[in-house]
Amino acid sequence: MKIARFFAAVALLTTAALCVSAQQKPATTAPPTSAAPQTAAIPDSKMALIFSNEFLDAKTGIARFHSLNTVLTREFQPRQAELQGLQTRINTLSKEIDDTRNVADPNALRQKSDQLAQMNLDLKRKTEDAEGAYQKRREELFMPLRNDIEKAIEAFAKARGITVIMDGSQMPMLYASNSLDITRAFINDFNAKNPATAAVTQPAGTQPAATAPAAAKP
Repeated sequence: MKIARFFAAVALLTTAALCVSAQQKPATTAPPTSAAPQTAAIPDSKMALIFSNEFLDAKTGIARFHSLNTVLTREFQPRQAELQGLQTRINTLSKEIDDTRNVADPNALRQKSDQLAQMNLDLKRKTEDAEGAYQKRREELFMPLRNDIEKAIEAFAKARGITVIMDGSQMPMLYASNSLDITRAFINDFNAKNPATAAVTQPAGTQPAATAPAAAKP
């Protein structure tokens, strides 16, 4: 999985955090038997917008996103090189077979074809293993950050009397005043309280060295 695709996937981690309001509706009661009209209280609400896609900007977004992605890329670099090297050897052998198909000894050509088939099987297996390791480690790294963002958004809203925060990156809008946008204020607040240098949980056992499978494609 390329980094751009990965960032897009990580953006989904923040979605659940972005409606800060009462999560449960109050229990409804049976209407009174009297036919007299009832007056319902109108809640005093304050709405704001956050654009969660800005969390992912490497320069101006949430610093821990960029820091954790750097950790993830570094940890998976060795197997990335392994998969890319295997793909290069496959391409070279495939071209050699095609170029000598009409002149090579049939037995030698058959052996090379068998070798090529085995290499492709190895690449497929290693790619699947890498994908599983990548997904597991990505979740392990980013789950704590997602939880911290959820808590921080709630605390940020309560401290400022905000009752609803909507994610402008996840929903179409015809118009919204710039005064509703709290994205930059929240990012600055979060970065101040959650430095990018926060300790990273190490994987259990041997540290993985893998890559997303897309990196192995020619």
